[in-house]
Amino acid sequence: MRQMDTEDASETDLAKHDEDDYVEIKEQMYQDKLASLKRQLQQLQEGTLQEYQKRMKKLDQQYKERLRNADLFLQLETEQVERNYIKEKKAAVKEFDDKKVELKENLIAELEEKKKMIENEKLTMELTGDSMEVKPIMTRKLRRRPNDPVPIPDKRRKPAPAQLNYLLSDDQIMEDLRTLNKLKSPKRPGVSPSPVSPSSPERIPPAPMESPSQRYEARIEEGKLYYDKRWYHKSQAIYLESKDNTKISCVISSVGTNEIWVRKTSDSTKMRIYLGQLQRGAFVIRRRSAA
Repeated sequence: MRQMDTEDASETDLAKHDEDDYVEIKEQMYQDKLASLKRQLQQLQEGTLQEYQKRMKKLDQQYKERLRNADLFLQLETEQVERNYIKEKKAAVKEFDDKKVELKENLIAELEEKKKMIENEKLTMELTGDSMEVKPIMTRKLRRRPNDPVPIPDKRRKPAPAQLNYLLSDDQIMEDLRTLNKLKSPKRPGVSPSPVSPSSPERIPPAPMESPSQRYEARIEEGKLYYDKRWYHKSQAIYLESKDNTKISCVISSVGTNEIWVRKTSDSTKMRIYLGQLQRGAFVIRRRSAA
């Protein structure tokens, strides 16, 4: 009986001893783990921890790679911007040169157009005699005294007459002159006409009076020509027919207050047509296709 109690006591002591050893080992493991963590923390603070150095090296490589990529991207963008700048600069210079040439050509064409209009107006005034006739200067001749020398005649060369380029036919010019003569010197009843030189336009027999059926309705309103129940405007293609059955292809270049200007399609010369000429049928306007 005593022997059994002794064996139970020894087993209880052995179990208690094993439990104390287990607690001691667990405490030792805890202390070792805590000491290792403190050592790693100390190394981390000092920057000597291997895991920290490894990750820092990886971050440094990523940082350098991103910097290199950013530099390459900046270089590419800079080159692209410079190329676009050079391209736009060349385009702006080319556009400026083209606009300058176009402006110069337009001004030259406008001045040439005005020059032609002035020349045509001058020619028209010379044909009609409006404000272009040179009137002789009245001078008084004094009696020559006996002792005065004989005057020497002026041998200066006479100016050559200006050359005229007629845009109308001879029949049209003579008809206009007859009309002007009738307006300037109307005949009075019972008075015989004064004698004139053979070269004077007064000797030309007057044209027969036109019947009312030969007259056309022509007027200009708001920059448009109303002729023979039709409206005509600037840049419209027409046929211009005269009394001698001449048919000319023209384009209306401008519409004035009492006349129109037409430009021949054959040689681009211009003609002035008055409303009176259209009304009495000296010229007849027909429409035509612009093609």
